Amino acid sequence: MILITDYSSYLIPVSFVIIVIIVVGLTYYFSTKQKIIRTLSKLPIKQIGSLKNHELTRFTGKALHVKEPLIAPFSKRKCVFYVMKIEQKKSNGKNNHWRTIVKEEKIQEFFLEKNSDFAIVRPNQNPKNYISHLVIDKKQNSGSFNDPTPEFKALLEQYNINSEGFLGFNKSLRYSEGIIEIGEQITVAGIAKWKTLKEPIEGYSYSKIAELESTDKQKLIITDLPNIKSKKRF
Repeated sequence: MILITDYSSYLIPVSFVIIVIIVVGLTYYFSTKQKIIRTLSKLPIKQIGSLKNHELTRFTGKALHVKEPLIAPFSKRKCVFYVMKIEQKKSNGKNNHWRTIVKEEKIQEFFLEKNSDFAIVRPNQNPKNYISHLVIDKKQNSGSFNDPTPEFKALLEQYNINSEGFLGFNKSLRYSEGIIEIGEQITVAGIAKWKTLKEPIEGYSYSKIAELESTDKQKLIITDLPNIKSKKRF
């Protein structure tokens, strides 16, 4: 007696699982975070004194403000760069999803300092000349049985968002914030250029300073991701 097994009933669910795995894998591989890690890992870690003009360079140091620092919306920390997002949970029948209702990103020029050597970075938002990934280090949320903290409620009011919905129930809201704090260790990659200083920098005795710039083909890369390994060191 020959048993004939019909595998056709398994074909569709197995194919669906494979497609989902491929989509998730590609989304992860081509995410901004992974692209930044791959690019930085190919660049040697250099000291400022060894930077060469017109060379794509990776440098790690402390972020220091050039002018009055930015203030992060929720944590109120002084910084040179912050990204924040407020989302609200929406329901559509059996499906739930998070809809972004506020997204804000602010950045200013800043110094990078290591061992009393300085480089300067001048990112622009319009047109945007950088790509970035910041570690999210502040989160807040509220929901039906979770009242927003006074600080979170004050932030929502600042952006004209009512924390309560129909019949006075709390809305399902969440907040995330990532920043480059003053004095934080970060990594920046860009095209190195040596520039003559127009004004002296306190604690810096040289007449020239390295600047990391962008070009039409190469944007600045800015991240506070820790422990990104490099193939070589100089």
